[in-house]
Amino acid sequence: MMASSPAVLVLAPLGRDAKIAASILATNHIASRVCDSLEETLPLLDEAQCLVVAEEALISSDRKHFAAWLESQPAWSDFPIVLLTMRGTEFDKRLAFLDRYLIVLERPFLASSLANSVRSALRARARQREVQSYIKQTQEVADRQKLLIRELHHRVKNTLANVRAMMGATAKSSGNVHDFVRDFSARIVSLADTHSMLTDDYWQTASLYRLLESELSHYETHDRPRIVLEGPNVALVADIAIPVGMAFHELASNSSKFGALSLPQGRLDVRWSVSTFGNAQTVNLDWRERDGPKVEQPRRRGFGTTLLEKVVAVQCDAKVELKYHRNGLQFTMALPLRDTRLVPAY
Repeated sequence: MMASSPAVLVLAPLGRDAKIAASILATNHIASRVCDSLEETLPLLDEAQCLVVAEEALISSDRKHFAAWLESQPAWSDFPIVLLTMRGTEFDKRLAFLDRYLIVLERPFLASSLANSVRSALRARARQREVQSYIKQTQEVADRQKLLIRELHHRVKNTLANVRAMMGATAKSSGNVHDFVRDFSARIVSLADTHSMLTDDYWQTASLYRLLESELSHYETHDRPRIVLEGPNVALVADIAIPVGMAFHELASNSSKFGALSLPQGRLDVRWSVSTFGNAQTVNLDWRERDGPKVEQPRRRGFGTTLLEKVVAVQCDAKVELKYHRNGLQFTMALPLRDTRLVPAY
């Protein structure tokens, strides 16, 4: 019986052995393919599960490529070979390289003997494939753990640098210890929230919508909604998510103290879209406040402004702009997206 992906290859070019063997296997619902030469057989071995081969077919052929193929098998693989020999003859020492993989079946053989030998070989191969799968999964887990540990070291180092920078900037902008503790604690909580989103995805990505929602949800009023978040699903890799999350915290905090969110009637619209140019994607975000206190150009640069114009712009390669409209602050950001993940998703 012919099959595009045969379980068993049959190589017995002399006499009727190949035809009989294929017929027996077909009767037992085992797919097989008859080959006319060892050269024809070799390219098919990688996809096959077992080889039924007559002794004389190997003795009369150039066996070096076959021997090399067997020798190159991975540690989990003992490719099963059913060798058809003549009853009463000694095993030919030229085939000693088969010893590790061999099931010997003397001719003439019973149909049940061939079927049982092949079934045994296929069961053995199936168990080997299970071992292969286990080894592969174990290696993938080990590789993933190495990547996670490496990424964790990178994140911890960056996080400590961020905390140090926030502490220094908060100290400079605080009028007293109470203000320092309040503002610094709020910034640490915001940073921790972003990290929580990242750890949910193995330190890989955080949702742009969730970053905004995390910072703005507690300013929303249920009886009179005043915050709009609208845009497509966007995943930000960790190196972008952390500074962007910090930026959203500063914008939200500033708005709650001095901007639209400081008054009950104040409104905030945050809308974003994704543009594509070639293989590059950019998030275009617009933060627009309305109906709050009249806005004036600040006289000094605070931590938030520095974060937006320096950290986000430089670290994220983003184009940012702050516009102080009389009716409300507008912040725009063109943020290039990176789609690479260090650790593959489960």
